[in-house]
Amino acid sequence: MDKKKSEDKPEEEHVAGVGQKEQREYEHIKESAEESGRYGKRAKEVAARTVLKHHKEKGHEKGE
Repeated sequence: MDKKKSEDKPEEEHVAGVGQKEQREYEHIKESAEESGRYGKRAKEVAARTVLKHHKEKGHEKGE
């Protein structure tokens, strides 16, 4: 069977090694940075680094 992706929702990038909650946090930070223009073309990078930093500070291992 073919599984079709939802037409309504664009494909989201996934940050490796984080859970759904951190993934939502990534999306929020990325969108905020893009809207404000604060980081220019680096919005995705800054969002990913921020999420991974928080993930590590909470004592999570990669993949938890």
